[in-house]
Amino acid sequence: MFSMWIMHVAMWCVVQAVTESCDKGDMIASTDSVVLPGSNITFSCRLKQGERCKELIFNSSEMVLTYGRHTFICKCKSNEKLICGVDIYVGNPPDQPRNVSCIQYGRDGHITCTWDKGRPTHIETTYVIQLTNETECLSFFEENVENPKYGSLKLTKLNFYSNYTAVVAASNRLGNASSLPFTFMFIDIVKPHSPTDILVKFDNFSATNCTVLWQDQQQTQSCRLRYRPANNHVWNMVETLNATRYYLHELKPHTEYEFQVCCRFHPNRGIWSEWSTFRIQTPEAAPTGLLDVWYIRQDIDSQKQNITLFWKVMSKSEARGKILHYTLSFQALKQKTNVYDTTQTHYVQVLPKVDYNITVCAHNSKGNSPLTSIVTDLSILDLPPPQNISFTPMENNSIFVIWEPPIESAAFINGYIVKWAETNSPGPHLNWIKFSTSQLSTVISESIKQDACYDIHVFALYSKRTGRAAAARGYSKQKAPSAGPQISTAVNGNGVWVSWEEIPGDQQMGCIISYKIYLQKKTSETGLKVYDIPIETSRNSFLITDLQHDVNYVLWMTASTMAGESPKGNEELVYLESSSEWIIVLAACIFFGISVFICLVQSAQKDFLLAVLVPKWYRKAIPDPANSTWAKKYSSVADELNLHSNQFVSYLSSFEEPETIEVEEVFIKSEPAAFKDISIFNIKSSEDHHWPTIGNSFEKPESGEQNSEYKPLVASTPEDGDNYKCHLPYLYKKVIVEETEQISEYLANPLTDMTVNYLPSNILSPIMDTNEEGNEFECKSFSIFPTTSLLMPVFSYGGKLTLDAVKIDGSCFTE
Repeated sequence: MFSMWIMHVAMWCVVQAVTESCDKGDMIASTDSVVLPGSNITFSCRLKQGERCKELIFNSSEMVLTYGRHTFICKCKSNEKLICGVDIYVGNPPDQPRNVSCIQYGRDGHITCTWDKGRPTHIETTYVIQLTNETECLSFFEENVENPKYGSLKLTKLNFYSNYTAVVAASNRLGNASSLPFTFMFIDIVKPHSPTDILVKFDNFSATNCTVLWQDQQQTQSCRLRYRPANNHVWNMVETLNATRYYLHELKPHTEYEFQVCCRFHPNRGIWSEWSTFRIQTPEAAPTGLLDVWYIRQDIDSQKQNITLFWKVMSKSEARGKILHYTLSFQALKQKTNVYDTTQTHYVQVLPKVDYNITVCAHNSKGNSPLTSIVTDLSILDLPPPQNISFTPMENNSIFVIWEPPIESAAFINGYIVKWAETNSPGPHLNWIKFSTSQLSTVISESIKQDACYDIHVFALYSKRTGRAAAARGYSKQKAPSAGPQISTAVNGNGVWVSWEEIPGDQQMGCIISYKIYLQKKTSETGLKVYDIPIETSRNSFLITDLQHDVNYVLWMTASTMAGESPKGNEELVYLESSSEWIIVLAACIFFGISVFICLVQSAQKDFLLAVLVPKWYRKAIPDPANSTWAKKYSSVADELNLHSNQFVSYLSSFEEPETIEVEEVFIKSEPAAFKDISIFNIKSSEDHHWPTIGNSFEKPESGEQNSEYKPLVASTPEDGDNYKCHLPYLYKKVIVEETEQISEYLANPLTDMTVNYLPSNILSPIMDTNEEGNEFECKSFSIFPTTSLLMPVFSYGGKLTLDAVKIDGSCFTE
């Protein structure tokens, strides 16, 4: 009995121990080469005959914990030569396979079975599937062992209507396990291919009814259809169809739909195929929605008004197509209707100041929506706004707005309108929401972004018309502005005007609440002045006064939000000059003007300018024959003056002849802008002898005079007949330099033997009026320089004038 036990133990030891034999020796492990984690292993090493080593080195005992292969070796201590080694593998026995299933794709495919292996074994493990039915038993080994978690293998074709039982068996050096039986009919595991060629056809003139068709070549006996709008998560299901078409109705117009179809071989059992998918958009239909319209009316003047209409975009279900444009009509009482089209959701029109019936509708390719009608009423005057509007910033890019009803007319309110837009944005506000009368607050989030300022307006709605707005500025989240204002300066007396531009919207980073102007002397680091300008009083300009002269100042600006102050903008250097410097500049200008004037005087004809510029005592007066004793004595006796001209001259020679004066005969060069000689005196025969007004001597010459070089001044001649008799010669000119100083000059202009004209009118041509009381000419205005750009050249020739050369016909005094 004992010997038998010894033999059993010896056999167990032989079976369990593993020995690795090498050229120089052997290494023995106390266990099998495959062990569980945590196993204790004892090792021994021995030399083969003929090998010598005083001492061997190896681990006599080891506990293995980690999975995988572990190698243990034996060496000679003296020379560290390898004697031998052994490999030990650590792993797990197989778990029971689970979730066994088999499937075949298509009627002519192959069966594929899969299962869940359980935890990894880390060592070699074999899986076998056994299929049995009433007549046969088939075994198949796993072909793909690379997947440590799932197993699979392909089977040969089976009988289509037979029942089978499948069992998966797993085994390795540490143990074995089998799955639960999986029983199936072959038809239950065959999965058809998906249907093909899905097509959707819509009925004529209908956007809501269609027929869905598909193709299937696998002899399937049952199909199902499901459909939904593309943006919806809920399917509409049609079950158990034994055909390849189906009729649908009550779809939504102009909506993208998703259609799916799948099939199986048996009506009541088997695996459904994968879904085949098809997408299509239904046709458009005429809009059914009614536009929600409201308006703002503003007076332009007593005859015109501005009407601004707003409306929301229709929902897709109401639009039932792409809205191409909106049509608006304005009809005044008993007047023609004006129709306008727009693609915007607002419209501004300037109209005569009367009441209108306004209609608005939307158009797509299939028609137009029902009309929304509004009637304006000018008799409704000022409508009160809501009260106490305020805002609170909120997270997630939103703003909480609250208000109170108007104090007056609250019973007539139909609702409220809240509209908002980014500050300084062009065009009308396009973001708005309509509320009922009971709602006095809202959270706005549409088109709201961080670091931006928004103008928020709340209107009370009175039968689609709004009253005055309650306004506020709000923000969701803001920072200090990222840039300062750009300024420019202009000196203004003892101060300076500072103007600036608005900071660009993307740099404001919120709602600007104030500006600051910093002023400092350039040469000083102290004495900084700060001018705080609230946004409510800012007009983008500011006057700084009481600055010192002859001091350089430096200016710059910043802007602030509730979150902080911006960096400074550009710097401007300001300098106020002293008054003494202005005096020097003014004196220099006067000196320059006098110098230019003197040069012009020196270049002009001496006789032309001396009459005006030299003192009165320098000039010698020439007696006027008209003021002689003879003229005064005989001016009242008209009949005695009707003497023969030769006797008259002889009679005049008895008087003392005045001193002979040398005069110059003046010729004028004709230019396109030259002066024209006219008669200054035209004496009429009358009792009071009123002198006529002097005409303007500065007239443009006739075209025939433009080519002449120098011509004598035109004078009346005896050949003029009676006209000559009633025209005295150019006797004299009276030039008034100042009101308190009068200078008389008497010059003559002889023409060969017959002297008729005196000083020509185009050399000194004052504009004179008739003085009724004194019959004297008064100078209205006087210009030393002609109106032309340069002085006319003046040429003088010698000549003398005596009284015996003067012939006067006195017949005009008696006529």
